[in-house]
Amino acid sequence: MMTRPAIGTVAAEARVSIKTVSRVINNSDRVTAATREHVMGVIRRLGYSPSPNARRLAGHRSLLVGLPFDNPYASYVTDVQSGSLASFRAANYQVVMHACDSQSPVLADELRLFVHSVRVDGVLLTPPLSDSAAVIEMLDRDEIPFVRIAPSGRNDPTRSVFAGDRESAAAMTRDLATLGHRRIAFVIGHERDAGTAQRYMGYCDGLRLSKLSLDARWVVEGDGSFEAGIASGRKLLRMRKADRPTAIFASTDLMAAGVLHAAHELGVAVPTALSVAGFGDEPLASQVWPRLTTIRQPLQGLAQQAAAMLMAQLRRDSVPAPAVPVQSSLVIRQSTAVVASRC
Repeated sequence: MMTRPAIGTVAAEARVSIKTVSRVINNSDRVTAATREHVMGVIRRLGYSPSPNARRLAGHRSLLVGLPFDNPYASYVTDVQSGSLASFRAANYQVVMHACDSQSPVLADELRLFVHSVRVDGVLLTPPLSDSAAVIEMLDRDEIPFVRIAPSGRNDPTRSVFAGDRESAAAMTRDLATLGHRRIAFVIGHERDAGTAQRYMGYCDGLRLSKLSLDARWVVEGDGSFEAGIASGRKLLRMRKADRPTAIFASTDLMAAGVLHAAHELGVAVPTALSVAGFGDEPLASQVWPRLTTIRQPLQGLAQQAAAMLMAQLRRDSVPAPAVPVQSSLVIRQSTAVVASRC
């Protein structure tokens, strides 16, 4: 029988200290990217795992659930954490947070080290990790129970919870059309955000259902940030008046706030000459002026449902129930209005 390699073997092979290997395992920011990649390569080659998985031995459990995350919106992670805590605490489980880089070429290896070194019993995957094929394959291979929060596809219904972003974006677009808007622009979010594609498809659905045509001039690429909203707003609002959109729907509240900034900067009155809508109902949506019309995502409800599904897996329920999409809702505020007749 082959002996499982020890941490000292990894350190010697990588020509670094044991402390450096430990820092790589624990995702410390005190390690350079080059060193991390080098050590991770040695770990993969040697097949090193930090310690035997205790829950495999004698049926013992750690009573820990992993919550890795790489989401630019702090409130998103906070809502997921608070929404899941009640369910986990009721089962005497604790949540272990783990920051990671979803763009890392060794993401799956880093998360494998995390789940085995901490010995979590299960994992909640938030966007964009919930769409990582490498991470999902690793967890399946290592038989780690997991639930995906808001993945872009719906092909894994017993291990996923869904937010209905497409339906919500369609509803917002139709609401703007109901206000008389015919030139409705859309600012696309970050490509890593699982909801980005769903929201864009919902926008297209809403146009079609409102019998409006899609005009490529009114679709602008963003990245979810406030700065991207400003840049997108400037681009759209500097069109000649006959072509300029009368409503701008942004894929995130941050970008919608940036559009408001651009409108104020260019002297375009909101909502008299321009309606602006966002997505997410972040705290800033009710802090800017005019307050943003947006879509309230039930993140805490999603997290609560995800936690319940994970607990069902850990209890080994014979027939896991597929998730029911948690419905979002339109929040109408002062940033949208009936289109002005002169626009």
